[in-house]
Amino acid sequence: MTDRGGIVTAATGAEALSTELPVGRPTGWWGMVMFVATEATLFACLLGSYFYLRFQYGPQWPPAGIDKPKLLIPLVMTAVLVPSSLPVVWAEHGIRRGQRWRLRAGLAATLVMGLSFMALLVIEYHEDLAHFTMTTNVYGSLFYVVTGFHGLHVLVGLTMIGWLLAASLRGGSFGAHRHERVRNVAIYWHFVDTVWVAILFTIYLSPRL
Repeated sequence: MTDRGGIVTAATGAEALSTELPVGRPTGWWGMVMFVATEATLFACLLGSYFYLRFQYGPQWPPAGIDKPKLLIPLVMTAVLVPSSLPVVWAEHGIRRGQRWRLRAGLAATLVMGLSFMALLVIEYHEDLAHFTMTTNVYGSLFYVVTGFHGLHVLVGLTMIGWLLAASLRGGSFGAHRHERVRNVAIYWHFVDTVWVAILFTIYLSPRL
């Protein structure tokens, strides 16, 4: 009888309850997945509109007076942004093991890479605006709407990552059993990287095919 009582006490004690993992996916995970699915639908509509209007316009694309998009800066942007998912994965796996230093280092690396991507986007816009704007023609509208909408999502992701990094530096409640926020931000950042690959093919590569 005493042994049974000890087992019940051990199973229902404060320490046991505080370390028990919840069953199933947390609400935050489902919320982020649904948000990403919604944003993915918006990007699919934008990229679908690009191809529809392109083939409706005629054989020459971009329209006369606009050169085909240069590839150097977009390829460098890709080389900066897509690998930035790796430090996020490294940071998430680290905090799952309670290694806060890995969380900080991984988030900091991703933040620097994301900011570098945004700086390159500004440089590209500075060069392109000298030749065409959003109101020049349908190509200009599509180019700036698609790339600008993605740039906005990168800024949102950088805000999330910066907030996590600041919280971890302040000694926030991160640990082996408290990493849901890191996982949710990682899901969003992977989505941002994946969408850029689709944009690279659609905006920059497809006019050369």
